[in-house]
Amino acid sequence: MEDIAGKTLDVIIVGSGPAGLTAALYAARADLKPLVFEGPEPGGQLTTTTDVENYPGYPDGVLGPKMMEDFRKQATRFGADCRWGTVSGIDFDKRPYKVTVDEKTEVYARSLIVSTGASAKWLGLESEQRLRGHGVSACATCDGAFFRDQHVVIIGGGDTAMEEAQFLTKFASKVTLLHRRDELRASKIMQKRTLDNPKVEVMWNSVLEEVLGDKVVEGVKVRNVKTDEVSTLDDVTGVFLAIGHKPNTDLFKGVLDMDETGYILTEPKSTYTNMPGIFACGDAQDKDYRQAVTAAGTGCMAAIDAERWLAEQEVAEQEKEEA
Repeated sequence: MEDIAGKTLDVIIVGSGPAGLTAALYAARADLKPLVFEGPEPGGQLTTTTDVENYPGYPDGVLGPKMMEDFRKQATRFGADCRWGTVSGIDFDKRPYKVTVDEKTEVYARSLIVSTGASAKWLGLESEQRLRGHGVSACATCDGAFFRDQHVVIIGGGDTAMEEAQFLTKFASKVTLLHRRDELRASKIMQKRTLDNPKVEVMWNSVLEEVLGDKVVEGVKVRNVKTDEVSTLDDVTGVFLAIGHKPNTDLFKGVLDMDETGYILTEPKSTYTNMPGIFACGDAQDKDYRQAVTAAGTGCMAAIDAERWLAEQEVAEQEKEEA
């Protein structure tokens, strides 16, 4: 593999989920020879997902890791250089931007595409992590249809939890909402819609103690935080977490404009950030949809924005030389 240390590239892409690899595909086809650093979780959140049935072009569904392998193959076919490595530092003070990888290798970028994604918040239970993708999910929109006519549990108390609980009622026979307090954080209208749904039952002052099952979810243990009493729901086959997401944007704090949660802010109808030559796409800047197909769409936008911006810079430099 070619040694990249000290080299200056047109485009460096930070992250390798649907957004990053779509950006790589478009940038490669534009002959920008993009370099992708795949990060600590190559392929992004989809590598922990089993069946994906809602991505266009896969009529029979596809395994998450296989889909991301297909994305990667398509990008590299056109010349994208995808490498293991985590960007550990960026010098934002001057251009081209100096990018440090794994705290040792330094490479320079005329433009950067940030596609570092977001991570779902988890409770941290061993059983929860062991059964991720096997009945435990953090995305009802992605996985709810797999639980038709089944009893599922959803954990959370905000608007997202209410939205996802209602979505799950389209498929599940029963949705049990676990909430650690005796009142919800969600807006009144969202609470009413959820609590009025006959398929939804709330277990107040309750937390998930354990997910039961060896290979798939076969029930849950729930603890009442006031009485410490533990009960078992042995007909539950799905567990959904809706306690929030954290965008993986710590590397850019204090430099790129963000909202209060850490999602990168971009200019309307574009992927431009407040820093010249830095573009953001995917779940690092999308807190509303968080789907593979929308992430891929913004990855396409970021590559096109970067291509146009680089062309503008080249024209400006030529005019400066001729002046």
